[in-house]
Amino acid sequence: MSGGVDSSVAACLMQRRGYDCMGATMRLYRNEDIGLGQFHTCCSQKDIDDAAAVAFELDIPYEVLDFTMDFREAIIQKFVHTYEAGGTPNPCIDCNRVMKFDKLLNYALEHGYEWVVTGHYARIEPGENGRWLLKKALDPAKDQSYVLYNLTQHQLAHVLFPLGGMSKPDVRKLAESMHFVNARKHDSQDICFVPDGDYVKFMEQYTGKHYPAGDFLDETGRVVGQHRGAVRYTLGQRKGLGLAMGQPVYVCGKDMARNTVTVGPESALYTRCLMADEMNWIAFPELTAPLRAKAKTRYRQVEQPCTVYPAPNGRVRVEFDEPQRAVTPGQSLVIYDGDVVVGGGIILGAVPDSST
Repeated sequence: MSGGVDSSVAACLMQRRGYDCMGATMRLYRNEDIGLGQFHTCCSQKDIDDAAAVAFELDIPYEVLDFTMDFREAIIQKFVHTYEAGGTPNPCIDCNRVMKFDKLLNYALEHGYEWVVTGHYARIEPGENGRWLLKKALDPAKDQSYVLYNLTQHQLAHVLFPLGGMSKPDVRKLAESMHFVNARKHDSQDICFVPDGDYVKFMEQYTGKHYPAGDFLDETGRVVGQHRGAVRYTLGQRKGLGLAMGQPVYVCGKDMARNTVTVGPESALYTRCLMADEMNWIAFPELTAPLRAKAKTRYRQVEQPCTVYPAPNGRVRVEFDEPQRAVTPGQSLVIYDGDVVVGGGIILGAVPDSST
């Protein structure tokens, strides 16, 4: 129970279905760990108080579980490392994989509970081949299947998403009928440990490092300006470059070893092919032949038609029917067959089109 309305209603629904429930909030992060000022995170005292109030209303036991060390090692350190390596991380996906559906699930099973229930908008159903399937939520505006692609068969067998067939207005209406304190609470949109969006400030405070300025280069390698540190820029970025080149330019590449950022026209951002690693397959055990499917490379993107090819060492090569904009290392590739999540992995980067 995060303290938000979704997990609160999920608990309410499970209780109505006759399950014995326990509420749990994971304490993931303390501001004092790196000397940041006070702010609300996804496990702030306000969130804990709201979750506790809902648990009291439902008359279920409630605990706060301290996972701060696990979160620091598995989530924050990977977040920093990915940016320093030139990628763009997605810590919320990592948090789902490591914290909610590993650490928390293990805690639940060890204490006699059969399932972890969350307020995610997605569905889990048994497939015809004996495997559990992850499917999109019925409400496309709230679907969160993209951030859940790395669930394993073991985890899917012990996880429930009771909101998968509901809309957000219906969730809030139920919360209001139960007089939950968080019925109208705003959804969290930020990375919990970077609530102001300034991830470089966070990284500098966390690591004690300073990320130095360097050269902006054009596509020919000519120096066209000075940037404020390569970690501050992501592929496809246009705003905040501070360059006057007579036409709009975008971040097209980064060389972290040289601390350079390459800029160019928007046309330079498009690619048809990418490589992905750390694949997790849900619909079948492994990919052994080319697969026609749809995929997306970022959360808000509409899935795009593509062919997925198996590659050495468990990787995949994905060739899209149409060029895709700003394929970014560190982000997730998620593959769909209709409303079924086939699987997904971490994008390594764009690669040359095999047809050229």
